[in-house]
Amino acid sequence: MVEMQENRGIAGAPRPDKKIWVTLTGLPLTVKLDWPFHQSTSGADFWVIHGDIRLEGSEGLHAPVAVNMSLTVRDVMPSLEQKDAEAPVINALRKEVDRRQIEFLKSGKLLPVPFSSRHYDFKRQQWVFGKATDDAMAEFIERKVFWQTQLMGEKRVWIGDPAEAQYLQTTPVLVMEVAARLVAAQGLLRIEGEWAEATQGLMNQAERFVAARRAAVQELEKKHAFERG
Repeated sequence: MVEMQENRGIAGAPRPDKKIWVTLTGLPLTVKLDWPFHQSTSGADFWVIHGDIRLEGSEGLHAPVAVNMSLTVRDVMPSLEQKDAEAPVINALRKEVDRRQIEFLKSGKLLPVPFSSRHYDFKRQQWVFGKATDDAMAEFIERKVFWQTQLMGEKRVWIGDPAEAQYLQTTPVLVMEVAARLVAAQGLLRIEGEWAEATQGLMNQAERFVAARRAAVQELEKKHAFERG
């Protein structure tokens, strides 16, 4: 289950222990992070936080991780507190999953994951996780609302979440605009402000979302099987 800081004053926001983090490749994840960051005891100049990423809808597949924050990134963080560090850390983990760098197993060894300056644009002073096209955003929103509804029973899903906009390298306003223009227009969502509700039309397309998850898992397994030889 996701363990995150208690609701930070956002009325009606999903409970922290019920948050699904969908990847652009179509995988529904939950993330547990053992806050706070602590300085490495190995003598290296970086900060570490341990966590566990679970592939929801699978039979216990997960990936234990140690997120290693570089000094360069530490210098641009407002603080190492959960309220400031949570979104970019989770988005860095999602991006590593997108890049097929993380393998999900029923029991796995702790995997070091670099949280480095490659995720930060110093010129623009912003996090960069790869800018999504409008079509990719629309597909992401469909998957997010479907999995949050299907797995967690949420009837209203927060699509104005700044952490999701950061992952897509856009703004919450543009996410909501795309949701209204490309998804709700097809009758798949009902939108009210920053919130979306799945219609029966969206939930009837379960096989499409399950097939995307299955294909993404197969690509991950193929890549890691090749590396093991």
